[in-house]
Formats: sequence, structure tokens, C-alpha cells
Amino acid sequence: ATCVKTRSPLSRLRDVRGSSSAAATAGRRQRRRMAPKAVGDGTPLQDVELKQGIANFYDESSNVWEDIWGEHMHHGYYEPGSGAQLSIDEHQKAQVLMVDKVLEWSGVRPESPPATILDVGCGIGGSTRHIVTKYGCEAGTGITLSPYQARRAEEITAADANIDPQKSAVSFRVADALNQPFEDESFDLVWSLESGEHMPDKEKFVSELFRVLKPGGRVIVVTWCHRVLGKEEEKLSAYERLLLAVINKAYYLPDWVSVARYEALAEAEGFRDIQVDDWSPQVAPFWTAVLKTALTPNGLRGLLKSGTKTIRGAAVMPLMRLGFATGTIKFNLMTAVKPAKK
Repeated sequence: ATCVKTRSPLSRLRDVRGSSSAAATAGRRQRRRMAPKAVGDGTPLQDVELKQGIANFYDESSNVWEDIWGEHMHHGYYEPGSGAQLSIDEHQKAQVLMVDKVLEWSGVRPESPPATILDVGCGIGGSTRHIVTKYGCEAGTGITLSPYQARRAEEITAADANIDPQKSAVSFRVADALNQPFEDESFDLVWSLESGEHMPDKEKFVSELFRVLKPGGRVIVVTWCHRVLGKEEEKLSAYERLLLAVINKAYYLPDWVSVARYEALAEAEGFRDIQVDDWSPQVAPFWTAVLKTALTPNGLRGLLKSGTKTIRGAAVMPLMRLGFATGTIKFNLMTAVKPAKK
């Protein structure tokens, strides 16, 4: 086999950090981008390519994640001082705790549970199943761009003894979060855990969440954001923009926004009782743990078998950790209520 030496994203970023001319050049290239071409339905071509990239990435990488981390494809919640020497089982419990803590923070109570939930960006269905069993929901629906994830979510659900199909209808399908195949006012709870960062049109994303939510229903969005800009800032620093640009390439992400942007979009859409928070400290141990598992024999075998997209994603994990450590990347929450009809 031929060994090709490549430089890591981290080393390339360090070079760029010390080069103001490189930063300026990258900024000029961004500003010179032409307006995107559109396909037949008016969707920008770059958005179509992005969504296909997302689908392919998760088709390729989801089985590797499940083999090590299980059915929850998101950050864990860590109490202060924990996380340093946890086992993989304990990290998996932290992922379940994240779901419970978010629900608690959002005001979802067992005494008034949602009857119907929508999980937007459902992965292989971990959150969907957990919420349905926790509250005894009548129906839980998950959507994803990945055919593999939708199929695998159905398989796990069919084998889950905690899901009684006579009491709870749980289903998964391939669908676009920006053009959801549901009637208006269909769900009591709309849940999006770490999928908003993939949405190329945040305004349309928030609008769709509002549309499919029943009056009086609650939306919960947990997503990666960049930090909120200071009063004198117009944009992130050149170094921060380059850091995010490298991550975007590996994880098929569009431009980042701050939680302040989500809050403004929710208010403009008509949501009420909007709350936001920053849980970056609560997820701090996560990327170190993911890196460690990727470097185990089992993790390395999985990466090599999965393909180039997964390997590229693993290569930028140190940049995610760096982004959180420097405060550029934030783990933000937003919840809001759709006003009841008068």
C-alpha cells in the first residue's frame, strides 16, 4: 500500500493563524462568492449539494458511531468536575442525561406530557424512543436526510421491548427539515437536538418548526452556534472564521450563526416565552472522550472501514475541542411556545 503524507487540519490552521495575508485572502474569496444557481424548485444548488453531502456523511458514519457510542448521536451532559475518567457506559448515560436535562430545562413535565412529538434530525432514533417511553406519548416521528439512519432507527425500534406499538406509534422517514411532509399544527412537541447547525436556511428552519407545531405546543432546539458578537463587532475574527470553515468542510455545515440569531428568528416568527441558554461548560468533556474512542483499536478499525468522509470528520475533532476551549463554538439551547389560538 502507498502511504501518502497529509497535513492535519489543525496544523494547517496553525499556519493560517500566523498569516494575516492568508486570512485576508480567504475573506476576499468569501465576499466574491457568486449568487448560487438554483434547481427546478428554486432551491439553491449549493443547498442541494450540502444536503446530499449530509446524507452521505451520516450514511457512511452512523454505524461506526453506533458500534462505540450506541443509539444517541449527540453530546453528553456532564456535572462540574466529571467526565475526566468516565467509561464509555458512563458517557452513554451522560447522553441520556442530556435529553432529560434539556426536557427539564424547557419545562416539559410528566404531569402534562406531549401526546405527539417530532424529532427533527433524529439520527437512529435514540431521543425519539427515549421521549416516547419517558412520557408515554401516543406517537413519535423522526426525520433525517440519511436513508441509512431512517432504516436503522426503524430496526432498533422494532426490537425495543420498551416500545409498545399498540400504545405508541413510532416511525422514521427520510425528509427535509426545511420542507417537512406534515400538515400544519401536527405535533405537541417539536424537538431538534444537534441538527440546526446543518440547516442552510435558518429562517426557513424556524418557520417550519413553527408551522408543524400545534398552538400551545413547545419547540426545543439544541444546536452548535458561534459566540454572540460583542457590541463593537461586526463579525468573528479572521482566525475564528477559518476555524469554522475547516470544520464546515468536514461536517457538511453551512455558515454558523449565534443563538441571538435564533432568538430573533423565533420572535419574528411569532413564538412566545422564548428562553435561551449556553451549556458549553456542561458538554466540555465530550470531544476529548470522542477523540479517545476514535483512537482505540475498535475505533480505528471502524474509521478505516467506513470511508473518507468519516475519516475527515474524525480529523477535525481536535478543532471542535479547540473551538469550545477558545469560546468560538457554543452549545446553545432555545425553547419557545407557539401561542394558543384565541
